[in-house]
Amino acid sequence: MDFTLSEEQGLIIDTARKVGAAFGPDYWREKDATKSYPSECWQAICDAGLAGANLPEEHGGGGLGMVETALIIEELCAAGAGATLGQIFMLNPIFGGVAISKYGSERMKREWLPKLCSGEMSFCMALTEPGAGTNSLELETTARKDGNGWRVNGQKIWITGVPQAHKMLVVARTTPVKDAPKKTHGISLFMIDVEREGLTHTSIDKLGTNTLPSSQVFFDDVRVDGDELIGTEDEGWTQLLDVLNTERIVTTAALVGAGRLAIRLAVDFAKERTVFRKTPIGAYQAIQFPLAQGWAELEAARLLNLKAASLFDNGLAFGSESNAAKLIASQAASRVAEQAMQTMGGMGYSKEMHVERLWRDARLFRFAPISEEMILNYIATANLGLPRSY
Repeated sequence: MDFTLSEEQGLIIDTARKVGAAFGPDYWREKDATKSYPSECWQAICDAGLAGANLPEEHGGGGLGMVETALIIEELCAAGAGATLGQIFMLNPIFGGVAISKYGSERMKREWLPKLCSGEMSFCMALTEPGAGTNSLELETTARKDGNGWRVNGQKIWITGVPQAHKMLVVARTTPVKDAPKKTHGISLFMIDVEREGLTHTSIDKLGTNTLPSSQVFFDDVRVDGDELIGTEDEGWTQLLDVLNTERIVTTAALVGAGRLAIRLAVDFAKERTVFRKTPIGAYQAIQFPLAQGWAELEAARLLNLKAASLFDNGLAFGSESNAAKLIASQAASRVAEQAMQTMGGMGYSKEMHVERLWRDARLFRFAPISEEMILNYIATANLGLPRSY
């Protein structure tokens, strides 16, 4: 097993580091304060050829894999963005890119993927519902047949990046549960315009990740054409899992980068801050040990995440690794951000020092895009062979 990065991967990391450095913590603090979408940063990422690293070369991508995508996200997030930048990768190379490149029509691939890679098009995904939450099989949004297409009705919640998106990956039930041979049958995926009659959305005020809006989305008899189906009608569940499990890889990479940034800010502070006998506080083990523990946990999550990404790139099962990596990373990044605040004392509570933003943003990923409890449920049943309780 070789952990050495190739020359190409090293160059990619260097490129991501340089792009990230151009949009450091001060940029993200301003975007957070004004709740502004980081369009300049995303365009720079696209211009550097990083947005479509995992997408096919013939459609404007880099022809690489999820390993390279994870490495890119780590560096960008560690440079100043924190965990929230990973969400833009979820929206575009994952919700848009993975869904289209694996299951979209040739027209979708030809027309949309190059625009995704260049930054001309943005995407979002409408999955979560108020009544279903994590249990996506209980979704109530329906798509009923209407000529050569469908009519979609229902409601979604906590949908990220809707106002900026051109296309929305919609998950809906095309066959009622009562008529399906099993619960996983009867779900379909559609890629539709966000600006469409009957589709409306309202914003949700929230604690963190303020650079990306979250919305409730309402579908009132929204017309979907036949050629907007992604994959196979009624068999969208297994296709959706490919999207969701790669989402875990992106999330973990962002959390690892955010944790690295929090540790760096805490270490820089601890080297300069002196108390009592003019000793830097970084010399005290009470400061050192929690940060060192966080580094170890983040490194473990990183390696497990890269394993998951490598398995995906080689067409092997990767769900256990991607979920476990996300579990460790979300806990570690939250603890490290809080420890960085503690290291700085009162100054850590100020917006000037950046870590309060990292703490607010990282907290989301303890329960999104999947909660710790559901990951543990998955590991208990899939890896330990224990009976299901739900």
